[in-house]
Amino acid sequence: MTQPASPPRYGTGKVPADTPPPAWRALAGRADVRTLSLLGVLAVLIVIGGVTKPDEFLDTRNLQLVLTQASVIGVVTVGMTFVITSGGIDLSVGAIVALASVWATTVATQDFGFAGILFTAVIVGVGCGLVNGLLVAYGGLVPFIATLAMLASARGLALQITGGRTQIVSVDSVLSLGERDAYVLGIPPLVLVFAVVTVIGWLVLNRTTFGRRTVAVGGNAEAARLAGIDVRRQRLYLYLLSGLCCGIAAFLLIILSGSGQNTNGNLYELDAIAAAIIGGTLLTGGRGTITGSVLGVLIFTTITDIFALNNLQTDVQQIAKGAIIVAAVLVQRRTANSA
Repeated sequence: MTQPASPPRYGTGKVPADTPPPAWRALAGRADVRTLSLLGVLAVLIVIGGVTKPDEFLDTRNLQLVLTQASVIGVVTVGMTFVITSGGIDLSVGAIVALASVWATTVATQDFGFAGILFTAVIVGVGCGLVNGLLVAYGGLVPFIATLAMLASARGLALQITGGRTQIVSVDSVLSLGERDAYVLGIPPLVLVFAVVTVIGWLVLNRTTFGRRTVAVGGNAEAARLAGIDVRRQRLYLYLLSGLCCGIAAFLLIILSGSGQNTNGNLYELDAIAAAIIGGTLLTGGRGTITGSVLGVLIFTTITDIFALNNLQTDVQQIAKGAIIVAAVLVQRRTANSA
């Protein structure tokens, strides 16, 4: 006669062998794999650059240039990562950078010197972010439409301010930051600013209540609202943060180019979104990684540098970037389906 199965025993303090690992541990494992994969891609690109143009690519000046160019779009990408993590999008970042750079380099602004240029660039960026945030959070507009309208408006205003002409910076204290004498231990000041913004962004996203609320809103806005999170206010803050990053990036671009132009920041929105995506930030929201976004920026900047050194056409470069973006999205979908 078959004996009935004995009931489970409780209180033994032992966990069954088939108990799945905690969700956070699995998520951390996937994040580590993504980071290592991005580092591997970056290492391969460095090897390719070193093999194709060893004397030029591995030159200290070229590596400094790559990091400097990555700094401007990198600061924008940090802000974009927060917005995308919350389930939003910001198509206006490039136009905001352009508007902030030309407004900060007008003759009237330059009369106030270094502080005037910095303050104007930041306040214009934050102001545009405020408009975006109000339209999305309290106006009920879809982020795509609201930021697309800001893109068109900011570009038009930047063109109106400059009249299509380049505005040259004459403030020596600003221009001197782009010279080699201002480097700290061989590191350009722009790279140091990028590093500080990255560290602060990582801490805010991963170690603060603001970061947890951002992830919660992106994961499920209704559940976040029921949990007591003011979703509309959170989204407003996120677009303010994106505008702030654009203002800082505009100031860095002024230092780098020594001028303000209405064409500044062209396609920055696409580069920032692409860098965040290949870094592991979900377009649907609910997951973001500052580390991955920064690695994404470095990958794209390195690709651009390698193509430039090898005199390859820009269209081939764009095709390569597009292929990388598609591959990254496909990997994201596969990871999400297997989670």
